[in-house]
Amino acid sequence: MIQHFHFKPLFENSQLPGWVITFYYKQQYYKAEYNKDGSIKWIGIKPSEEELVAVEKMIHELMLFHVYD
Repeated sequence: MIQHFHFKPLFENSQLPGWVITFYYKQQYYKAEYNKDGSIKWIGIKPSEEELVAVEKMIHELMLFHVYD
């Protein structure tokens, strides 16, 4: 489960889409860029290949709830 999920716009002009997201997953801190097309660019480490699909699905759901609602 993702914990302490935060997001902020990439650009000062919040009209431009793109966000920096940060969160903890299994006691590990992650940081990434979330683009308007739903692509995720990891900054630093990323979840293991086995967990990547599940983590990205959780991120998409959180972004839909917080940003696109």
